[in-house]
Amino acid sequence: MQLTSTKDITRQYRHIFLSPHLDDVVYACGGTLGMQVSSGLTPLVISVFTGKPAANQKLSPLAVDVLRDWSASDTQGAIRVMEERKQEDKAALDYLQADYLWLDYQEAIYRGQPGYYADKAQLMGGEVHTTDRSLDSELGQLLVDLHDQLPDTAWYAPLGIGRHVDHQILFSAVDRLVQRGAKVYFYEDFPYVQRDKGALDARLQELGGEFEYTLVETSEMLPLKLAAADLYASQIQSNFGGREAMHKTMDSYAHTIRPVETIRLERYWIAR
Repeated sequence: MQLTSTKDITRQYRHIFLSPHLDDVVYACGGTLGMQVSSGLTPLVISVFTGKPAANQKLSPLAVDVLRDWSASDTQGAIRVMEERKQEDKAALDYLQADYLWLDYQEAIYRGQPGYYADKAQLMGGEVHTTDRSLDSELGQLLVDLHDQLPDTAWYAPLGIGRHVDHQILFSAVDRLVQRGAKVYFYEDFPYVQRDKGALDARLQELGGEFEYTLVETSEMLPLKLAAADLYASQIQSNFGGREAMHKTMDSYAHTIRPVETIRLERYWIAR
């Protein structure tokens, strides 16, 4: 079920997953969502950066470059792509029986005139633009306000592996929940975590604090997760090179967390 506002969020939501973009949570946490639903819970997925560019907005060279993956080249194409991605997200989360809310912040490739991020190297692995720090503060305050209303809710957020700037911003905003003693579980950003074997350790070292992890056994839910991931059809080729490769990559990573033949896991990190 789609929520239309943060005002719709009530205490029934004991587990809230924060997704930078319209696929991140299903890729990283789809098995956990399935386990929660099978236990009678209703998880909520809040996707943050889902705002469309303005109809008269001039796209940055980076946005034009990224949009080529989706056969779009102008602002109207960018608007169409975002609408298509929302329909994919709706289909995937309805399939998993999770509720969802889309916030209206623009993703990084659309922010700034001229764009804050000049190329993919700045988007993935660069530093957050100084003007974007206001997003961090605004999101942080929104989350704190929700936590005050929902003190017993568990939160799930990206660890920031791969250092996509949108993931970095959301991680930083969520740190305000950690500082207030909220239950926060940081998930491993997928597919970035599997592209570089050292990416997880590099991110943990960068953060500097002490983390421990907890594992969710999701073997029975892997087919459900893969079927939900299939529904993000526009993302498969650019992220994985094809559907079969995506399934293999997801299965392989879930197996390597603990290499037992029949076990598939999702791992979450907790700041001590």
